[in-house]
Amino acid sequence: MVDYKVTVSTDHLNIIGTLNRVNIKLVGTDGQSDCKGIIIFKMPLTFTSGPVSSFTVSCPDSIGKLLFIELDKPDLLVYLKDSWFPAKVEVKSPEGDTYMFPIYRWITDNKVHRFREATALRICEDNDELCKNMREEELKQQEEDYRWHVYEEGMPHCMKAKDISSLPSEERFSFIKNMELLFTQVLGQIQLRFEGLAGSKENWSKIDDIKQVMPSRWTEISDYVEQHWREDAFFGYQYLNGINPMMIRRCSALPENFPVTDNMVFPGGQCTLEDEMMHGNIFLCDYKILDGLKANIINEKQQYLMAPLVLLHKKPEDKLMPIAIQLKQTPSEDNPIFFPTDSEYDWLMAKIFVRSADFNEHQMNSHLLRTHLLAEVFAVSLLRNLPAVHPLYKLLVPHTRDTLGINLLARKSLISETGVFTNFAASGGEDMSTLLKKSLSSVTYSSLCIPEDIAERGLKAVPNFYYRDDGLKLWDIIHRFVKGMLSFFYKDDADIQKDSELQKWVSDIFVKGFLSQDGTGIPQTLTTVEELVKFVTMVIFTCSGQHSAVNNGQYDYGGWMPNAPSTLKLPPPTTKGTTSEATMLETLPDQGTTAKGMAAIWLLSHPSSDYVPLGQYLENHFGEKTPCQLIRVFQLELEVLSANINLRNVNLEVPYTYMDPKAIENSVAI
Repeated sequence: MVDYKVTVSTDHLNIIGTLNRVNIKLVGTDGQSDCKGIIIFKMPLTFTSGPVSSFTVSCPDSIGKLLFIELDKPDLLVYLKDSWFPAKVEVKSPEGDTYMFPIYRWITDNKVHRFREATALRICEDNDELCKNMREEELKQQEEDYRWHVYEEGMPHCMKAKDISSLPSEERFSFIKNMELLFTQVLGQIQLRFEGLAGSKENWSKIDDIKQVMPSRWTEISDYVEQHWREDAFFGYQYLNGINPMMIRRCSALPENFPVTDNMVFPGGQCTLEDEMMHGNIFLCDYKILDGLKANIINEKQQYLMAPLVLLHKKPEDKLMPIAIQLKQTPSEDNPIFFPTDSEYDWLMAKIFVRSADFNEHQMNSHLLRTHLLAEVFAVSLLRNLPAVHPLYKLLVPHTRDTLGINLLARKSLISETGVFTNFAASGGEDMSTLLKKSLSSVTYSSLCIPEDIAERGLKAVPNFYYRDDGLKLWDIIHRFVKGMLSFFYKDDADIQKDSELQKWVSDIFVKGFLSQDGTGIPQTLTTVEELVKFVTMVIFTCSGQHSAVNNGQYDYGGWMPNAPSTLKLPPPTTKGTTSEATMLETLPDQGTTAKGMAAIWLLSHPSSDYVPLGQYLENHFGEKTPCQLIRVFQLELEVLSANINLRNVNLEVPYTYMDPKAIENSVAI
């Protein structure tokens, strides 16, 4: 007789264990433990949450190299059914070899489940016939479990699911996250009702009264925003390091529909637009994507959403200052160009309309579409097309955690007909889907890759651009990690070309996510290791760093509503000299709309306590030594970047933390 020592680890984050017995069978190249050799764990409490338990499986002879294990959980009683989340099983053979079997799946029934040994295998390397059949069966089941759904024509496809409970069990939130989301949502609603603001349609009587909304929810930066939101320097600063650093680009020639002259912006003749553009000191933010959209109706009142053009000038002291604002795309007498030399409230109102446009563009395009919806496409394609034994599955599955669930909640609670966003944002009306479709048509592969995006927007030399500085360093760290990992599994370009599962994954993303649009530059196939490394780097960066950059500061910069109004109740002035503080207060969202909006962005930017920082892996999917070493190097490089960011932030008036690896979640999970 030979003995195999079996160690079973149970996940500690999922509260519910199993009270049922658990059976295990080992299968190797030279045989398997027979039915009588299946271990029945007679101590049901052994498999509550979190413990590690060891047992012995005895066989008459060695069964060779282990290929997979079988687990099943017969019901203890007919009416006693529960769920169990085993993390991994380790088996030490009589020859002294240790095999690791990653599981990380809910076992909710009494069927037999098979789990492969941790060694990553591409389809061409999977030579055992029984394992090949397992691979095919697994993919067939995944295609059934993860089905594409057309939420609306012209938008990226999504996961087909009615609600959270209809998602595959592995994709549902942990007990901790479920409770925290519910608690935060309910607490916010109670607080608003207690303050008497939730249903109020009253205007704000004075600007300081806005402080009474969620008074216990202030952050250090939101407090700074409240004090500085009127300042031109802070208005310009937000285009670099605020919540939407995606709009600004260097201007080398003014658009024909923005007729700004030297006398308008440099009345003293100290410089010219042509010279300043030549020196790279003029920048443009063009919200043309909002042009022609019909603004929402909120509380039975028509709202207003502009499509402004904003011209900014980098001063010798390296401050980025707005010098001209046109609120509509088409020049006309009733569409004046506003300047800092105008009256206080003419200029302030122009900036408020810009900040409202930025809020709506950011939420629908930079945030929802370019991170959440694309991350869901990456996740569904991965989970449909790659088996758990595939190296790319092992590398990317941590970056899909909670994405399907959080997006399902977003579609039901934020952008549905009764959703919060639909009811408090100017772009949440009947043209919301139009905006999303227009946004998708503007997405290119290069715009998703921060080195190329920064270069294309002409922003390489802009000073004090911390999103760029931290983002490029983060991209390089992820790229080195991905290159090391994939080069270990793909030795040459031929390995890429003959991996049919990999090619199907990429093709699915192109077809379902980018609707087969060649102009996006998204690859339909991959032919080289270099191409694969870049594409996977983009996927991880989008799901982690980019999402953090456009998500984590939402309340910091939107917690003081006048800095980021979700909607505006009056149209912009058509002539100068007609605005006042009273005009501003009448234009800003009413009290109830303000309160609901602030509660929503608090919830959206508030991570759960079980969030997983970038580079930290709760699940150990790799069995090979080299990938495990590369993960440790990756984690070390992220720690160094985090330390450097924190060291720099000590000397900043407004710290930039959104690309700090310790603040970045592994996946789009909130």
